[in-house]
Amino acid sequence: MERPLEATRMENNTSSCFLMERKTHVKTNRKEIMLAKLRKSCSCTPQKLKNFLMNFFPVLQWLPKYRCKEYIWGDIMSGLVIGIILVPQAIAYSLLAGLKPIYSLYTSFFANIIYFLMGTSRHVSVGIFSLISLMVGQVVDRELLLAGFDLNDDAPPASGDGSLQNDNLSNTTAFNLTIVSGCFVSMYLSESVLDGFATGASLTILTAQVKYLIGIKIPRSQGHGMLVITWINIFRNISQANLCDVITSAICIVVLVTAKELGDRYKHKLKFPLPTELVVIVVATLVSHYGKLNEVYASSVSGAIPTGFIPPKAPEFNLMLRVALDALPLAIVSFVFTVSLSEMFAKKYAYTIRANQEMFAVGFCNIIPSFFHSFATSAALAKTLVKTSTGCQTQISGVISAMVVLLVLLFLAPLFYSLQKCVLACIIIVSLRGALRKFRDVPARYCVNKVDTLVWVVTTSASALVSTEIGLLVGIVFSMLCIIVRTQRPRTALLAQIQDTGFYEDDSEYENLSTVPKVKIFRFEAPLYYANRNYFLKSLYRLTNLDPNLEAARRKKYEKKEKQHLKKGNHRTANGLGIGETTLQLVPKQIDFQALVVDCSSISFLDTTGVNTLKEILKDYKNLNISVLLACCNPSVIDSLKRGGYFGKDFGCMQEMLFYSIHNAVLFVIKKASLCFSIFAILNYTKTKDMKMNMNINMNINKNYYFSPLLIYQKLAVMSWRGAGHRLVIPTRLILILK
Repeated sequence: MERPLEATRMENNTSSCFLMERKTHVKTNRKEIMLAKLRKSCSCTPQKLKNFLMNFFPVLQWLPKYRCKEYIWGDIMSGLVIGIILVPQAIAYSLLAGLKPIYSLYTSFFANIIYFLMGTSRHVSVGIFSLISLMVGQVVDRELLLAGFDLNDDAPPASGDGSLQNDNLSNTTAFNLTIVSGCFVSMYLSESVLDGFATGASLTILTAQVKYLIGIKIPRSQGHGMLVITWINIFRNISQANLCDVITSAICIVVLVTAKELGDRYKHKLKFPLPTELVVIVVATLVSHYGKLNEVYASSVSGAIPTGFIPPKAPEFNLMLRVALDALPLAIVSFVFTVSLSEMFAKKYAYTIRANQEMFAVGFCNIIPSFFHSFATSAALAKTLVKTSTGCQTQISGVISAMVVLLVLLFLAPLFYSLQKCVLACIIIVSLRGALRKFRDVPARYCVNKVDTLVWVVTTSASALVSTEIGLLVGIVFSMLCIIVRTQRPRTALLAQIQDTGFYEDDSEYENLSTVPKVKIFRFEAPLYYANRNYFLKSLYRLTNLDPNLEAARRKKYEKKEKQHLKKGNHRTANGLGIGETTLQLVPKQIDFQALVVDCSSISFLDTTGVNTLKEILKDYKNLNISVLLACCNPSVIDSLKRGGYFGKDFGCMQEMLFYSIHNAVLFVIKKASLCFSIFAILNYTKTKDMKMNMNINMNINKNYYFSPLLIYQKLAVMSWRGAGHRLVIPTRLILILK
């Protein structure tokens, strides 16, 4: 079945006429299409199986084409650097996750291997991420508290041979949170929401590490308002600060910040970033071990980090119902950050990624390691930037990083026993510099967009003062509400002509614009739907200074008074004119326009209410002898108007109601006005026997040069009938043209 052709007239400055015909589209049978796709997807052939494997494991596509001589040294260098950075970060971020350092190392190892097999980005570094670690830590703390464990992580380290076989915490924390639900909500995350969420979470991370910096022992705060409660506890126990930890923290922060600033300043001259974190950890561990800081000064240390792997074990499925709500924000954040970073670096280095495959890759980076005592993972910006700056070409570098982590897992982990926790806290806090610097960008952000700045402030405040999960939810909801409000109360304007051109702009924003006499041009910069219908009408009535409903009521009241005058025998109206003269008044004096052009260029769609609204104003203004013309409608809006019956059943009047530019509509109005003026000029000078309207017509011509074609048609029809007894006869063809 074919759709009917649509022909719409376009007029240029030379008054030429064109026809634009809509293409015919064959109506598709969706049932047959779905069945065909289902049959195709269910069929299994060797070629289809091969394509599936190649798409599901992209490494099978790019690894055979690997340019060893060109890529290998850059991949090895970046892999080694990331591995060196990854080890101290993994140990440090274990504090955020509320877990022992070995779990962070497991997570980093498996994530790099799985993303190497399934990822489509060549550059992103997937593994532990501070924000994800914090969110996991909040869930872990809650579950440990429910299970009856002590949340005081400053207790003396457990003794033993470092084996994890009998660790009571392993089963409790060996659950994972999948990523599948993230793709459905991630599309509603704006940049302001993500930045605000990251900044608010950074404040929470900073607050959680302060107790390690100064060496006080306070319980981990749970629930809403954790940031405020933690700071209250910190100030209450500030007198118990450990002097050794304070001095160590001050030295480490100075060294780390100085190294970071120098690295940023001379990053173009350095072939690879300085491994400052590793140097600080090695030196601090040696000082702590030989200085016996734990035994002499009671400084808190990392404790035993076992070697080897724990036998795989299925996660505790009885926890899944309890952590289902916690999984959603984790999935959203992990998926969004990974895809955003992948797209950013793919664009920078001129290749493409597949977002669906990234979802699978990050999902399996979380699902498979959950059987090996790992927690949630994501791509991390800082490590990705380091990776690209050190010559990374492919995910071979991720395998090299995994080998470095494996070396630590098998042999070097016990060497970090004496590492102070305050050193790890310093590494975490210094890594938050980028997120905390967002506060400096608030004035510039405010100048660019005030609404986005408000979204950022609300999201940051909710994430920091309430909780990270609630903050993300508040940011999404508030951002969507801002969009709804902006479409409910969009910008509206009356347009005027740019001198000597065919373009029109907002008369309130630009100087030296020329208004078109007797024509109002109204612009509505949003879709027209049920939520903003009333605002559309109010804005139109306010800007045109005419409410057709009130005007119609006023006219009815006026006619009622005239009838009362007739009953009393008074044949003169309040205007001092006769009855016949009153009925021939064409336009009331207070209405200063006879045509309304609606600029629909910003109206992206119409719902049923929107179509009915346009039909309503068409009818209301027609009753006042005011023409309503639509300009710059897109095809979907035109289709909605046709389906809603705006142009009538046969679309006969469509060419005189719809125009592809504002200027075409204005030219059409002026052309008809000129024709009407000519006819009335002829009528004014025609001498007939019983035409007392000459004086009234002459008066209106002197004041207005435009007359409603509908009124002209009505008057000519009357005069044609009355002209039978006189010498004036109006041609029928002229009446049809005006109609």
